Amino acid sequence: MLQRIAGKTETYLAGVVVALSVVLFLLNPKFLTAENLFDVLRNNSFLGIVALGELVVLISGGIDVSFTAIATVAQYVMGVIITRYMVESVFLAFLIPIPIGIALGAFNAFLVNRTRVHPVIITISNLNVFYGLLMVISKGKWIYGFPAPFRDFARLKVLTLVSEKGVDYGLSIFTVVWFLIAFATWVILKYLPIGRKVYALGGNSEAARRAGFNIFRIQLFVYCYIGLLAGLAGFVHAELNQMIQPNAIVGRELDVLAAAILGGASVFGGAGSPLGVVLGVLFIAFIKNGLILVRASAYWHQVIMGLIIVLAATLSAYQQNLEQKRRGRT
Repeated sequence: MLQRIAGKTETYLAGVVVALSVVLFLLNPKFLTAENLFDVLRNNSFLGIVALGELVVLISGGIDVSFTAIATVAQYVMGVIITRYMVESVFLAFLIPIPIGIALGAFNAFLVNRTRVHPVIITISNLNVFYGLLMVISKGKWIYGFPAPFRDFARLKVLTLVSEKGVDYGLSIFTVVWFLIAFATWVILKYLPIGRKVYALGGNSEAARRAGFNIFRIQLFVYCYIGLLAGLAGFVHAELNQMIQPNAIVGRELDVLAAAILGGASVFGGAGSPLGVVLGVLFIAFIKNGLILVRASAYWHQVIMGLIIVLAATLSAYQQNLEQKRRGRT
C-alpha cells in the first residue's frame, strides 16, 4: 500500500509543492501567511477550474487549446446581458455562460470526430475563429459597471478572518467552487461509466472501438465538459476582476496545459487525476506568487512555464516508456 502511494505522481508533486513552500518562506516569510495563501487560492480559481476540464480531454487522448476563447466569448455574452438589462440575479448570470461553453465545446467535438484532423489543429483554429469573431463584433470594448449583487458576490467568503490591520480576508467562494468541481471530476472519472470510457479511449483508441464504444459520444462528453468549465471559469474571471476585457484570458493556455501535464495528465492519453491537477495548479500558483514576492521580472513567468511543460511532458513520455517495457515483460 505505502509502496503504491510512494510511486504515484501526486505523491512526488505534493513533496515538491511542500519543498517549494519552504524555500519561498525562507526567501519571504509573507508567503506562508494565511492571508497570502487564501489570496493565492482565490486568484487561481479560474486556472484551477479550466485545468480540470483540460485534464479530462487529455485523458481521452485529445487536447483543447480553444478554452480561453470559449471562456472569453461566454463571459462577454453574459456581461452584455447583465449590464444591458441590469440582471441582478447572480444565479441567472451564473447560468448564462455555461450553455454557450457547452455549445462551442460540442462544435469542437464534432469537427474532431468528423474530420479526423489532430485536435490541436482543430482547437487552435477554433480559438482564432471564436476570438476573432468576438473582437470583430465587440470591437474590443470593455464591459464594466456590473449590478451591485454581482459585485457583492465577489466578496463572499466561506470562512472570514481579520488581519492585525483590521482587514477582512478568508476562504473565497470561488476557491470552494474550484475544489467542488475537482471532487465532481474525480467522481465522474472514477465511478461513472463515462469516466472509465474516457480512460479507455485515451489508453487505446483502437481497442475502445473494437470493444464497441461510441467514440463520438465520448469525445462529445470531454469537449462539452471543458466547454462547460470554460463557461463557468469565465463567470469566475469576470467576478474576480469586476470587468470583462476581451483580451484578458486568451494567451493563458500555457499555464493550464502546464498545470494539467505537471499534475500527471499524460500527453498520450489514458492517465491523470484531479488531485494531481490541483497540485499542479498549486505548484504554478506558488511559483508565480514567489516570483512576485521576490520581485522577479514578469518575463521570467513565461520562461518558467515553458520549462515546466517541457519537463513534465518529458517525464510523462519517460513514464509511459517504462510502463510499456513493464507490460512487455509480463
